[in-house]
Amino acid sequence: MGVSMCPGDRNVEHRQSGFTYVAMLFALVIFGIGLAAIGESWSAASRREKEEELISIGSAYAHAIAAYYVQSPGTPKSYPQHLEDLLEDKRFVGVVRHLRKVYRDPLTRDGKWGVVRASDGGIMGVYSLSEMEVLRKRPLTSVNGVMITGTRYSDWKFVYKEKQ
Repeated sequence: MGVSMCPGDRNVEHRQSGFTYVAMLFALVIFGIGLAAIGESWSAASRREKEEELISIGSAYAHAIAAYYVQSPGTPKSYPQHLEDLLEDKRFVGVVRHLRKVYRDPLTRDGKWGVVRASDGGIMGVYSLSEMEVLRKRPLTSVNGVMITGTRYSDWKFVYKEKQ
């Protein structure tokens, strides 16, 4: 019983190795499509998480600005001149903190905020500098009931305005 060395045997072997190659390429394509779908899903989830963080931080700034304004000593109420003024309100004898720290914008790389200035030059609100389109389509309600809407994150203004 020896091994047959017929020319036809080599052709069968050759055809089978080509099939394995094609099957591996097909498996790689399916694997790549699966990874792309997972990556897209992960990207959307990450963006949704950053959007929720923006809403949370923006609301915290609006609440802190409201507390700073409402607790202003004296008759003319004032807004903070800098975001750092919310960390330690030096208008009082004791330590008054309206915010724990100056939070970074979760959507921009540098983490800087845009500020909405009041007529006296103080800061009455913050907004993201990101020009990305928002995922959330429902309007948000701010501190004093003002609706926050817009198609871009930079349109969302987290502002405290004194009720007239």
